[in-house]
Amino acid sequence: MIINVSQEIESVCPEFVGACVEAQVVNTPYCEELWQEIEALGERFRSELTTESLKDMTSIAATRRVYKACGKDPSRYRPASEALIRRMLQGKELYQRDTLVDLVNLASIAYGYSIGGFDADKFVGNTLTLGIGREGEPYEGIGRGLLNICGLPVYRDAEGGVGTPTSDNERTKMTIDTRHLVVLINGYDGNEQRVRENAEYIQQLLRKYCQSDGGSYFIYTT
Repeated sequence: MIINVSQEIESVCPEFVGACVEAQVVNTPYCEELWQEIEALGERFRSELTTESLKDMTSIAATRRVYKACGKDPSRYRPASEALIRRMLQGKELYQRDTLVDLVNLASIAYGYSIGGFDADKFVGNTLTLGIGREGEPYEGIGRGLLNICGLPVYRDAEGGVGTPTSDNERTKMTIDTRHLVVLINGYDGNEQRVRENAEYIQQLLRKYCQSDGGSYFIYTT
């Protein structure tokens, strides 16, 4: 994959650091061990965080700042990482989808970064560009229908938008048949070390739960 970061993003977040993890995987409907990790993390967060203090996590706070700078209300269009952690803190169960989706959710919760997980075989072309959504730009969020992405950071392939920090697109979503995985980590806080740690954590999870060698990753910036 080739990942480009547009001048639009550079203007609102010059410190942006992203990571792209690419791996061959085997997906399964459910993984008990993985859910034990998710539940343990939920217990820890409930002892350490509140729905207010989680906004101060540097990864989440930075994403919220970028939303505002792009013209989007982060309380109305919550970054996915914030929405997942809020759900945990409220004592609500996370939605169980399949092992790949659950694994990407765990990685997002653990570090607070909004992370996109994609079936790379569904991309059009081999290049993704991170820009900002435009008025009237068509975008179908997973399980959300048509989503107004004007003012949201968005990755686009040759056909259009595939991922935002609020929701990825139905067109390129992971399924039980996904074998070629791409995961994108969005470090709007500019913390390259922590972004790398998050990428390596994803590789570790893929080795444990997806019959993968963990693949490889690379860092990209503005």
